[in-house]
Amino acid sequence: MGREKSHEIFARSQQLMPGGVNSPARAFGAVGGEPVVMQRGEGAYLFDVDGNRYIDYIGSWGPMILGHTHPKVTHAIESAVKRGTSFGAPTEAENTLAELIINAVPSIEKLRLVNSGTEATMSAIRLARGYTGRDVIVKFAGNYHGHVDSLLVAAGSAAATLGVPNSPGVTAGTTKDTLVLAYNDVTGVETAFENYGAQIAGVILEPIVGNMGTVIPSPEFLTSLRKLTSQHNALLIFDEVMTGFRVAFGGAQSLNGITPDLTTLGKIVGGGMPIGAYGGKAEIMNHVMPAGQVFQAGTLSGNPIATAAGIATLQTLRDENPYPRLEQLSARLAEGLGDAANSAGVPHTVTRVGSMLTLFFNESPVDNWQVAAKCDTARFGKYFWGLMDRGVYMPCSQYEALFVSAAHTEADIDETIDAAKAALAIS
Repeated sequence: MGREKSHEIFARSQQLMPGGVNSPARAFGAVGGEPVVMQRGEGAYLFDVDGNRYIDYIGSWGPMILGHTHPKVTHAIESAVKRGTSFGAPTEAENTLAELIINAVPSIEKLRLVNSGTEATMSAIRLARGYTGRDVIVKFAGNYHGHVDSLLVAAGSAAATLGVPNSPGVTAGTTKDTLVLAYNDVTGVETAFENYGAQIAGVILEPIVGNMGTVIPSPEFLTSLRKLTSQHNALLIFDEVMTGFRVAFGGAQSLNGITPDLTTLGKIVGGGMPIGAYGGKAEIMNHVMPAGQVFQAGTLSGNPIATAAGIATLQTLRDENPYPRLEQLSARLAEGLGDAANSAGVPHTVTRVGSMLTLFFNESPVDNWQVAAKCDTARFGKYFWGLMDRGVYMPCSQYEALFVSAAHTEADIDETIDAAKAALAIS
């Protein structure tokens, strides 16, 4: 599969941007080689600048649940552009999108639209601290909540440790009030609240993890978080930037039966355009300016192009309900990838929730970062390129979930499984 033009473009981009990319997730650093430069998307496929076609399981890292260039979403964007790209003033579309989200997500009574998932989590953290008058935020190793300084901290052990910055430019002072725990460790959470309960403003987590691969929380873990935060008057924050409207129309919280105090959203609620949102109980959200004193603002928040794409996407998901079919296709893919790994004698585990799944190159069930970190990433890199050379575009890291879209067909799934069998046989 030739990629000569892609190579030329990337060589030029390295002179213009750090590492040649505008996000490190695109850099292929975990698999080696150079990123492929894409030209267009259509349905379940991406086409690179050299004319190669790929079955796409990244979906712009999650939001393209309906596939690329879905006609309803494209029409909504085109119509919105003709009315103007930005006003810096309220529009009725903001209400429409907010109502769609509030009606779907169990925990949200009021929300604020922002421009990204990072903005959403940053704002929710500030609100939790402002609402409670406390400083400490609990997060979990292997959970990613955007490039917010206070949450860019190193993974801790099973014992609670105060956060240590893991990026230059993030000061120790910024992260001193971040407590890092092990995911799915009920005892660790109990100990943290015993020691710091009066100081904890909130606990933030991915209710189904997508940023160390797909990792599922135990019911006991979620129940203990809800119980302990309520007992200690701290807020429980679900980061559903990835899972919101992906694993179910109402997000992960509609599946696990746990109602958080605040929820952050992104990805799908923008239909592929940059957007984010955070919301929760009205009594808490009314502390955000101008209703309250917690400052948060954004000139382009509720942008009419992004809201148009989001409205079209959520209305289509609500009215057409692709989730049963997504479940069927995703189950077929998960089973096929597992069978392919078995046939190749590759130690592995497959984890799936709805249309999110991960083939871990690790024979132990992955339930936290400590286990995930033991995956055979070198073998994953060979597998990744084996798939790329056979026209299948998977996430370029062992620690990212892949996504099935409503545009995929059974034939796409079967072609992917055949490619995986061939790639695993030589990896």
